[in-house]
Amino acid sequence: MGRVLVVEDEPAIAELIALNLRHQGFEVAVAADAEGAQAQVDRVLPDLVLLDWMLPGTSGVQLARRWRADPRTREVPLIMLTARAAESDKIAGLDAGADDYLTKPFSPAELQARIRAVLRRRAPSALDLPVEVGALRLDPASRRVTHGGTVELKVGPTEFRLLHVLMSQPERVHSRAQLLNRVWGDHVFIEERTVDVHVKRLREALAPAAAQGMVETVRGAGYRLVAKPVADAGGGAA
Repeated sequence: MGRVLVVEDEPAIAELIALNLRHQGFEVAVAADAEGAQAQVDRVLPDLVLLDWMLPGTSGVQLARRWRADPRTREVPLIMLTARAAESDKIAGLDAGADDYLTKPFSPAELQARIRAVLRRRAPSALDLPVEVGALRLDPASRRVTHGGTVELKVGPTEFRLLHVLMSQPERVHSRAQLLNRVWGDHVFIEERTVDVHVKRLREALAPAAAQGMVETVRGAGYRLVAKPVADAGGGAA
């Protein structure tokens, strides 16, 4: 389902939200303040953030503005959670960059519906748009992968989908389970080791442009795609 970061300073509320999201199949991380939330985002970019307005120190609105100003976090969907129900507050939250605004108290069902709606709105607009990371460019509409604007790379259909997932969220670490879900869907009979095989094939497809090092292995965690790999990254074992 994806990874959700819950930024909420009231432990009981945070735990209740996390419990419901995990029950729906989401991977959940929790932070109690802006500093903890930033650390979580720096470590792994989430698919969506539930952000409380009233946080100790830096407020949720300030944090939303910071993330919207950062190219790495600019496109992460944000839902603001708050007890402030005035129209002016809602406008302030949306103007800060929130995709939606949910007033406390709310039901788990309403929260889940809001999450689904935000993810639906975010996803379709990006499906057919080309993505670029460094010199690598992937065009979903034409099914082409090019490097440096001139070298066209031959990438198989599964490797193409895998590359699209990695390029859509550069620098983010994807676990094998997450890649299985996003590339192969809900075919649970496919083993996680299958991901390693296709990563190896993807690196081989990128090798003619000396771009295989862009796909990095993160030991014990999974894989990520980087714009500027270290010199020997391409040689790492899957």
